[in-house]
Amino acid sequence: MLIVIVAVFGTTISPYLFFWQAAQEVEDVEADPNAHPLRQSPSEASVQLRRINIDTLVGMGFSNSIALFIIIATAATLHQSGVMDIQTSAQAAEALRPIAGRFAFLLFSLGIVGTGLLAIPVLAGSAAYAVAETFKWRRGLNRKLHEARGFYAIVAVATLGGIALTFSPIDPIKALFWSAVINGVISVPVLVVMMLLAANPKVMGKFVASRRLKFVGWLATAVMAAAVCAMFVA
Repeated sequence: MLIVIVAVFGTTISPYLFFWQAAQEVEDVEADPNAHPLRQSPSEASVQLRRINIDTLVGMGFSNSIALFIIIATAATLHQSGVMDIQTSAQAAEALRPIAGRFAFLLFSLGIVGTGLLAIPVLAGSAAYAVAETFKWRRGLNRKLHEARGFYAIVAVATLGGIALTFSPIDPIKALFWSAVINGVISVPVLVVMMLLAANPKVMGKFVASRRLKFVGWLATAVMAAAVCAMFVA
């Protein structure tokens, strides 16, 4: 049970989220000659932060709603029928049979393809941003291949690695589950660093996190850390 809780946390607050959105905001500033970092143009903060806030809330609302519907549909069909150990995509597709009938596998396949097309730029891209920023390479999807070879090399390696897993004997369902668990464990130190940076005026300038955000942020960090520690102890 504790492992499942950590896995849910890992899919909700994944480490790539800390890199992807921030890197995209920086890329937008670099691509627009009329845009400036908020520390240099604090007058633009209210508009830009409101946009980022709406973008984040809408994205979180959709993603968590979809996850909730998946859980409900699976519980009402597979679990109700006694299927509690899903090991293949075919078994997972059965959850759609009451609605889609004989088209359940087609609908599930289209969903998997759509998820893959969404995941390639986000997951591979966030990994590339993280590595490129660590080694101070040129990075950004707005750059051409010859301008950011290392960045695009990481994108290619991550994408090809995901494709290779498809042809390996690794159980895809278990791989997804354990990757979520790993994300939950890794998110804890990443959250700690993020909260320390958000509260540091040398980094944030006048845009340090408010008391409310600090409280919520540290609370989320403490809850995730407690879940991870309990999992390892158990």
